Amino acid sequence: MICVSIGRSRWKMVVHEHQALAAKGAELVELRLDWLSSVPDLNVLIQNRPTPVVITCRRREDRGRWRGTEEQRQTLLRAAIVAGVEYVDLEEDIAKSIPRYGKTKRIVSYHNFDGTPDDLAAIHQRMAKLDPDIIKIVTMANSPSDMARMLRLVKDSAIPTAGFCMGEIGMPSRVLCGKYGSPLTYATFSESRELAPGQLSFKQMREIYNYDAVTEKTRVFGVVGDPIAHSLSPLIHNFAFRSEGIDAVYVPFRIPEGTLAESLQALDPLGIDGYSVTIPHKEAAAKFAEHCDDDVRAIGASNTLTRNEIQQWQAANTDAPAALESILKGLSAPDKPATETDLMGRKALILGAGGAARAVGTALVRAGTLVTICSRTHKRAIALADEIGCQHITWENRGAGEPDILVNCTPVGMHPNVNASPYEGHWMHDRMLVFDTVYNPETTLLIRHARERGVRNVSGIEMFVRQAARQFKLFTGKPGPIEQMRLTVRRVISPLGDLA
Repeated sequence: MICVSIGRSRWKMVVHEHQALAAKGAELVELRLDWLSSVPDLNVLIQNRPTPVVITCRRREDRGRWRGTEEQRQTLLRAAIVAGVEYVDLEEDIAKSIPRYGKTKRIVSYHNFDGTPDDLAAIHQRMAKLDPDIIKIVTMANSPSDMARMLRLVKDSAIPTAGFCMGEIGMPSRVLCGKYGSPLTYATFSESRELAPGQLSFKQMREIYNYDAVTEKTRVFGVVGDPIAHSLSPLIHNFAFRSEGIDAVYVPFRIPEGTLAESLQALDPLGIDGYSVTIPHKEAAAKFAEHCDDDVRAIGASNTLTRNEIQQWQAANTDAPAALESILKGLSAPDKPATETDLMGRKALILGAGGAARAVGTALVRAGTLVTICSRTHKRAIALADEIGCQHITWENRGAGEPDILVNCTPVGMHPNVNASPYEGHWMHDRMLVFDTVYNPETTLLIRHARERGVRNVSGIEMFVRQAARQFKLFTGKPGPIEQMRLTVRRVISPLGDLA
């Protein structure tokens, strides 16, 4: 069950938001009394409550906002129990001094905002002696292994345990705790009102992660990267799972650079079925897997990890074929789809020398295209050109030739720097195809210049959606719903998008 926390300074806003949450289908609401600017009148807050509630009042040493005395705080908690609220949250050190009474259930809680202690099991055993109906343990995750340890504790507990981790690294545990038996997870009223680090909103929990449908049988997938908060992959994969009727959830895992192998090994006991892989881990993913497909071997990088029938990791690269499909779509005529033979002998200029450039360049070279690499850091262009077997030029000379295909693999033009382009419009010619791998915004300045001049163009959404659809098939065995994925991305990156 999702417990939605309300923390406001005025009781009228608490009442208003409580009613709004009930109208949206919330089943349980936490009222944070410590956020109120004055000692609250409990009757006003709970007399006609539209949902069951958890009454919580946190001290400042527990990162709360309570300004009164400890005696006043405990008096409030006792009054809530006497009034018959559904749950009251009691910190471990005061649980013995506030006895059970009536039908109110006791959540005995422990919070650690600095880290995840090594002795989680000992803490849990200590709290089990305090007459809890639910044990709540919330800690800060400083590594993926912290999150894995927490979820294993939840799974193995005989007493219902709401356990998850705070922070960006711990965020997936807020979704996955339900799979491992947690009776509660917590969410905020809205994205702008985070009450704890890494907390998701009620809307995100329900609409993106479909939390209420997560069960022990739900398969788990995710995207690994650093940074990862900006990723749209959870949106498109979770919506695709739902549209195809697949019992699965997809979450973002922030894994610091250089720690991929140890992090995935730490997460291994959770039985995660597959990962999308983004920067900076694509090369490490190729080395981590026991088996690699041809594209991974050719490119030296992987953007997808899946388990085979004997639970070994298999690396794939869906970026390269997705890029090729996107370029061929741009070259196709209404009555004649382009094929790889149409790439033979064409001249392509690739801007950038990173992972995307390596994937696109490798695919084009193998198709017989005459590729030239151009990067603002010329040493990188030389290294990549030597690696994949093509030409290179300096950044200053990128407008001198007349390529048949121009591919932007740099971040230039990406949100929020939308008024920049890596290639001037007057360098374009009407026989050119312009392909921008940037997908947010869809219409970059580069794409806008191409359209203004009547030049064929393909936006980065094509590659993003097509690589995701190929990942979806590797994850599920079913074709990815490309049109639905494309619609999801466009709704999110549009100024009117309401799913982010």
